[in-house]
Order: sequence, then structure tokens, then C-alpha cells
Amino acid sequence: MPDDTKPDVTKAIPKIDLSDSIREFSRENSDYYVESFSQIQDSDENVTPWNKAALLFGPAWCAARGLWNLFWLFTIAEIVALVQIGRGLWGDLGAAKLAEAEQLMQRAQEIRFEGGMAGVTGGETASSAAEIAMNLEVAAQAATLEAQAAANLWWIYLLVGIVLFGVLRYVMGKYGNRIYELQYSAWRVNRKIASGLSTKRLAFALVLLIVMVPLTLYRFTATTPVSWLVGVPVSNVYYTNSANALDSWFDSTAEAGAGVFDGITAGAQTALDVIELLLVDAPWPVVAVFLVVIAWRVASIRVAIFTAASLLYIGLLGLWEASMVSIVLVGAAALFCVGVGIPLGIWFSRSERAYAVARPILDLMQTIPPFVYLIPIIAFFGTGRVPGVLATIIFAMPPVIRLTALGLRQVPGHVKEAAVAFGATKWKILFGVELPLATPAIMTGVNQTILMCLSMVVIASLIGAKGLGQEVLTALQFVAKGQGILSGLAILFCAMMLDRIVQGRFQRQEDQ
Repeated sequence: MPDDTKPDVTKAIPKIDLSDSIREFSRENSDYYVESFSQIQDSDENVTPWNKAALLFGPAWCAARGLWNLFWLFTIAEIVALVQIGRGLWGDLGAAKLAEAEQLMQRAQEIRFEGGMAGVTGGETASSAAEIAMNLEVAAQAATLEAQAAANLWWIYLLVGIVLFGVLRYVMGKYGNRIYELQYSAWRVNRKIASGLSTKRLAFALVLLIVMVPLTLYRFTATTPVSWLVGVPVSNVYYTNSANALDSWFDSTAEAGAGVFDGITAGAQTALDVIELLLVDAPWPVVAVFLVVIAWRVASIRVAIFTAASLLYIGLLGLWEASMVSIVLVGAAALFCVGVGIPLGIWFSRSERAYAVARPILDLMQTIPPFVYLIPIIAFFGTGRVPGVLATIIFAMPPVIRLTALGLRQVPGHVKEAAVAFGATKWKILFGVELPLATPAIMTGVNQTILMCLSMVVIASLIGAKGLGQEVLTALQFVAKGQGILSGLAILFCAMMLDRIVQGRFQRQEDQ
């Protein structure tokens, strides 16, 4: 027998009256929104009361109610629909093909005239010119027929535009209240979210619509729109003067700082020569055994086997010297990036002001195309291996800085508080608590830095860095597909060797 005395839990929960909150949120026409939101919240089905204001005013209603994402979405979509309507009503659909036909006919007449002159002077090109002119006239007739066919399709553009516009307004009217109720739910959590109907927002939206809609309609429906609307009416003199000013600045700076730039080049060249002496000039069996042993002792036996297989591939294809040169360049750049990037990441994790200053610089280093900052590097340091390493450093350093700062910021605060409670100093906390916990993020940054260094090998070869990048560049110049793929695979194996050794050391520490 069922227990009828058992209380109904669902009926015991009192319903919360949100009427006052909804009125505070909606302000204007609040009674309507109280009824609509209550109907949406109380119904288990997909009940969506119609919103006539959203149906009639569309994007303007969205802006007035603070739904700016919907405003831009529906504004762009409605402009597309209105353009189709305009093209169907008054647009010259065959204008482009007619212009093409006129150009073809004009060119045909010019060729006929030139062929006639050649015939008068006894040339032998009159018949070939007449044949070419005839072909152009046939193409012009075909373009004219296509223009006429396009003009007869005006009703399709009109129908598509009307249907699209109607669907958009239907969606606005049907789901406007539900979307607005979602904004109300978010507003209850964060009162900074827009609420009510604002005349300032409405006026701003109307100004945007008045500017965007007519100009867009005119641009895409007029046969020959005004030139200033098609292209920005600016003279190239500003570009030329700015480029000349930058040229003068680079020349004067390179001349004034010649001693500093030459000193940096000499120091970096010395370091590269020392590393190259160990890897390039030393006997190749010694280098191969050294790399395999390092992979075994630092990482694992599997990494050592992979390193041996990669070196065998490189040696059998005759890419040993080029590969070692690339490893020298990449190793030097990666060591500098890690040696400088990790301390900078530690500093930025502690100083929000310093990170705020450095963030746009890091964005610039990562986003600007490498070919662009090769230009000032060449201007200050010339060409060769050192400029290639410097360009690689600029491109590859941001990941290790960002991920070091991110990893240290994600260390739980209670762990550091516990270390402080046990009497740990700042340096003990850094090296004994923060860095070990942030090691996964830091090693991910090191991994990304190594891979980005290898990705710069080909680009750095453009300024004389040589190595495997030179092999790939030569293959591109002569369309040597096989040579390019084999050299690219050698770059891949070099990157994987370095990464597996570094990551293997970290993985071994975790397993212990």
C-alpha cells in the first residue's frame, strides 16, 4: 500500500515571486515582461510569447534593450537581405557582363584595325588578326547573352531577399522574449549587465543603421558607385613619406650604434663558433655517440633509440653537416630563450604592472610576420647566422615567458600560505613550491619554444643562416619536391630529438 501521508516535496517548495525583480530589470512595459518571463519560467515546454516590438523594430529593439550581440548579428543579416531586395528591384544585374562585352568588342576592333594596317604594308599577320578579332567578338556576344540572362533573374533576388528578411523578423519576434529572459537571468547575477530600455542606446543604434544600411545598399546595387565609396580616397604620398622617414631612422640608428651592434654580433658569433666546433667540426661518430648517450642518460632508452634512428636517417641522406648547423642555431636560440624567458616569466607572475607593459610587446613578437622583423635585423646586424639566431629568438621567446607566468599564477594560494606558516623564505617558496608545481606549464612553454625555433630554420636561411633551411629553400627555388620533403623530415627529426630529450628529463623526474 502506498504511503499517502508522505509529503510531496515538490509541492512543499514555495515559488519565488520575481515580479519586482523583473520590473526593476525591464523598467518600461514591465507588466508585459513580468507576464512573459513568468510564462517562460513556469512552463516545461518550449513556450515563447511573441514580442511585437522585436518583430517590428528588429535590431533597433535589440540595441535599445542592450542586446548588442544580437544587434550586430541581425543588422548584418538584414543588410544582406535588403541588398538582395535592392538588386532585384533596381539593381543592374548584367552590368558587369555588359562592361566585359564592351571591352571585348573594343579590343576586337583595335585588333582588326592593326591587322588591316599590317595587310596594307604587306604584313602576314592580317589573317591571324582577323581570326583573333572574330574570337573576341564571339566572346563578347556570349558575355552579352549572359548579361541578359542575369537581368532576367531579378525576381529570384527579390524573392530571396524578402524571404530572408521575413525569416529574420520572425525569429526576432518569436524568440526575442526568451533571449531577453536569458539576459535577465544573467543580470540577476551581475547588475552591470544592461537593463531597461535606453533612449541613448536606441539613438546610437539608429545612427549606425542610418549610416550603414543606405551606403551598403548603394554600394552593392548601383551600376557605377562613386569612387570614394569603393576605395579609400587617400594619396600614396603618406605611405611614401612614412617609408622614407623609417628608412632614414634605420640608417641613422645603424650608423650611430654600429659599435654596439658589432659587439653583439661578435659575441654571438663566438658562442656559435664554440658550439659548432663541438657538433660540426668534431668527428661524426663521436657526436652521434654523444647525442645517443645524452638521450639515454637524460631521458630514457626509448628516446635514445629514437635519437639513433633519427641520426641514421640524417647520415644516410648526406644531411649530417646541415643538420648539425641547424641544431647549433636552434640550440643557441632555445637556450637563450629559456635562460631569459623563465626569469622574465617569474617576474611577470609577481608584477601585474610589469606584465601589463610586456603583454603588448609579447603580442607584437608573436603576431608580426617574421619577414617583417627580418628587415630591421638585417639593417642593424647584416646577414648571416647571428641575425638568423636573433630573429629566431624574437619569434620563439614569448611562449616560455607566457606559460611560465601562467603556471606560477595558477599555483594554489593555500599551498604557499602553508609554506609560509612553516617558515619558508621567498626563495624557498619559489624553488621548493612554486616552480615544481608550475613545471608542467613551464615545460610546455619550453616545448613550444623549441618547436618554434625549428619552424624559423627555413625563414632564417633567407638571410644566410644556412643549415637544413638552406636545403628547403633551394628545393623551393628549383621545385625539387623530393629534396624539399626529405630536408623537411630532417628538420622534423631534429625538433623531435631535442624535444624528447628535454621532456624526457622532466618525465623521469615525475616518475621518480
